[in-house]
Amino acid sequence: MPLQAGIVGLPNVGKSTLFNAITRAKAEAANYPFCTIDPNVGVVEVPDERLQGLSAVVHPKRIVPTTFEFVDIAGLVAGASKGEGLGNKFLGHIREVDAIIHVVRCFQDGDVTHVAGSVGPERDMDTIDLELVMADLESVERRLDRTRKHLKSGDKRYALEADALARIAEALNNGQAARSVVLSDEEQAVLRDLPLLTHKPLLYVANVSETDIQGDLDGNQLVHQVRQRAERDGAEFVVISAQLEAEIADLDTDDRQVFLDDLGLAESGLDRLIRSAYQLLGLVTYFTAGEPEVRAWTIVRGTKAPQAAGVIHTDFERGFIRAEVVSYVDLVTAGSYGAVRESGKLRLEGKDYVMQDGDVVHFRFNV
Repeated sequence: MPLQAGIVGLPNVGKSTLFNAITRAKAEAANYPFCTIDPNVGVVEVPDERLQGLSAVVHPKRIVPTTFEFVDIAGLVAGASKGEGLGNKFLGHIREVDAIIHVVRCFQDGDVTHVAGSVGPERDMDTIDLELVMADLESVERRLDRTRKHLKSGDKRYALEADALARIAEALNNGQAARSVVLSDEEQAVLRDLPLLTHKPLLYVANVSETDIQGDLDGNQLVHQVRQRAERDGAEFVVISAQLEAEIADLDTDDRQVFLDDLGLAESGLDRLIRSAYQLLGLVTYFTAGEPEVRAWTIVRGTKAPQAAGVIHTDFERGFIRAEVVSYVDLVTAGSYGAVRESGKLRLEGKDYVMQDGDVVHFRFNV
């Protein structure tokens, strides 16, 4: 199943507008809470200039970028953890994603209703954080009660699990996220089937107006509140204008670049957001490059060569012999596979080789 990032936030902060821009889909974006009930899912290409660089070397028939999934989850409200505003259904959607993108409203617009009556990023973030923490606390306490009943068995697994759960419950009771609790590898293993909302990687998006995105963002106090929260939580942080990105998304490639140049922007906010979400999950990209196609493949950082080969096909992993590897920079600099071989930069790697971002690989296998 593809990795997913769920877009969350209060109603009317720009989530569906952002989703529309990301996927060029047309999810309903209305000026009232809960216009989105079932989550919209969109698959996007991860922008990577290296694909064009490889294409210039091998002249393939086609280019295939790697992809990432975004899920537009309906707006949460205070009391969601207790079922307010269809909260239980929405929290269930969040549990299914791999990372959370928290969109925070940092723009003033009298025509767009705010559920709290005014724009206040810190208050809004507190509202969402509290609901996620309370939902997690309920899950942890329920699991802890079950685990403690097994302690009399003497099985060390339950003692390990109970201790970890108790520390997480203490943190949650203090308003801290589950991710703030340091767990050993063994503790993480026994709790792998407990999908805590506040343990998921987090990315904050400060959604500003079209005017603000071209102004002094460092001096924007609303954006500053979001940036401070991201630093406190050890989260990623991106500033975008969802409305502007939606307008850009409707343009073709050439017009889009002209529009960005006119605005004085080096790249779209969406490109930065997609890359940040990709990196948030510790993902890296390797490439296969030949005349049929240049293709990007997604793996988790630290993946070894046989498992990376298995992303292409299970037979590649099962019958792995070796990998012929060259870095993207070395191949593009050399200008051809022949030249890179002559330079000695093409390496033969075995089963213990840890793949690096930007590796260009040809796998040898036999089944």
